[in-house]
Amino acid sequence: MKSRREFLSESFSSVTGFGVASALAALGGRIALGDHARAGHALLPTKDETTGLELIRLPEGFRYVSHGWTNDPMSDGTPTPAAHDGMGVVAENNGVVTLVRNHEISDDTDALPITNGTPFDRRAGGGCTTLTFDTRHGRWLDSRVAIAGTSRNCAGGVTPWGTWLTAEETVLGIDSVDPYQNDAARSFKRDHGWVFEVDPTGVRHPVPIKAMGRFVHEAVAIDRETGIVYETEDRGTAGFYRFIPNQNRKLADGGKLQIAQVVGHDDLRGHVEQGRQFDVRWHTIPEPTLANTPGLDQPDELGVFKQGKRLGCTTFARLEGCWSGNGMIYFDATSGGAAKAGQIWQYDPEAEKLTMLFESPGKQILNMPDNLCVNPHGGLALCEDGDYGDDEYPQRIHLLSQDGHLIPLAVNDVQLNGQKGFHGDFRGREWAGATFSPDGQWLFANIQTPGITLAITGPWQNLTDDA
Repeated sequence: MKSRREFLSESFSSVTGFGVASALAALGGRIALGDHARAGHALLPTKDETTGLELIRLPEGFRYVSHGWTNDPMSDGTPTPAAHDGMGVVAENNGVVTLVRNHEISDDTDALPITNGTPFDRRAGGGCTTLTFDTRHGRWLDSRVAIAGTSRNCAGGVTPWGTWLTAEETVLGIDSVDPYQNDAARSFKRDHGWVFEVDPTGVRHPVPIKAMGRFVHEAVAIDRETGIVYETEDRGTAGFYRFIPNQNRKLADGGKLQIAQVVGHDDLRGHVEQGRQFDVRWHTIPEPTLANTPGLDQPDELGVFKQGKRLGCTTFARLEGCWSGNGMIYFDATSGGAAKAGQIWQYDPEAEKLTMLFESPGKQILNMPDNLCVNPHGGLALCEDGDYGDDEYPQRIHLLSQDGHLIPLAVNDVQLNGQKGFHGDFRGREWAGATFSPDGQWLFANIQTPGITLAITGPWQNLTDDA
C-alpha cells in the first residue's frame, strides 16, 4: 500500500496519466455524435451497513458505510456539525486513512468546542473535523474537531506536506449585515473570508493566511513543482487566482496574490469550443484583503475581483472544484457554458496556456459539477450540485472513464421519516467532498444535508469494463 506521501505526491500528481484530458475529449466526441455517453449498468437501492437504511443507489456489488451524521457524538464528545462539504485524505498509516472534512456553517453562533485549542472567532459556527477510517476492515474509527470559529468552510485542498487548506466562502465579519438573510445583523467578532491551514491533529490558535486574499473562496490546488497555490472563487462573476508564497511550504510567511487574464477575452462564462486554447497573463492584486468595493451603499463581496477587473482579468462563471496533477491545474466552472451546466478547464503553468476540456451540453448529461477528484482507476469522480427545480435530474456522482464515458456511480436517495432525528426528502441535496483512499478501493463522499459521510467500495474494475 502506498504511504501518505506517495499517495499525495504520485496519485494526485499523475492525473494526466489517468487520461483526464483524453477522457474529456472522447466524451465530447461521443456527445457530438449523439451518444449520451452513459454506461448501461443499473443503480440499485442499497442498504447502509451502519443504519440499514437505503440512502443511496449504487451499481450491483457495491456497498457503503455511513458515519458522522449531523448531531452524532464525535470521539471528543462534540456533536457532529452540520453542512458536510469539501474533504480530503491527508494521511495514511497501515491502512488507517485520515481525512479532514469542512462544515459549511454560516451562522453566527457559539463556536465549536475544540480540545487544547481556541476558536478563531467565538461567534462563528463553522470549522473542520478530522476522521479516521480503517480501510482493511471497512470501519470508521473516530472523529474530532480540528479547527473552530471559522465561517462557511466550503472547499479547500490537500497540501503535499499532509495538511488541509480550508477556505471560507464568505466575507462577512465585524458589524456585517447578511444580504442572504434579509440584511440580518451578524454578531461575528472577527472578519472572515480567509484561507486557513489545518493540521489534522488540531489547530491550537487559528491564523488566517491573509495574503491569499479575502473573497468568496471555494477550492485550492498546489502545484507541487513550484509551490504556487491556485484558488477558485464561487461567484457569478468569478476570478481564477494564484498565490505565490514567499517561501515554499510556508504559506503563513506571506506572498503575492495574482488574478488571471485570458488574453483577448474579457468574459468566458458562455460557450467555448472544446479544445480551444488561450494564452494567460497574471496581474498582482494591490490590496488582497479588500473584501468589498469601496463607496457602495451595499457590500458587494467583489473588492478583490474588481481590482483584478481594472487590471484586465477575465470573468468566469462560478469557479468551484480545483486540483493539480503532473504540472497541470484543473478546475470547473459550475454554471459555465451555453447550457449553464458546467465547464472543465485545464491550465498549464509552464506554458501559461488555458484549454477548454469539456462543456456540458445539458444538465441531463452533467449537471453543474462542483467538487471533483482524480479517480485512481482512470479519469475523474465528479459531484453534481445542480439547480434541479422539480428534481428532474437526481443528484449524482459520476465517474468519467478514460475512454470518455460518464459512468453513473451513486444517486442520492435519502428520504427520512424520523430516522436519525430527521424528516424530509433530501434527494435534491448536493454531493460533496469526493476523495479516494490511497489503495483506490474506497471512495469517501458527503451528502451535505442532512449531513452524512459515506465510505463506498465495490468492484471498481467492473464499471470501467462495462463502459
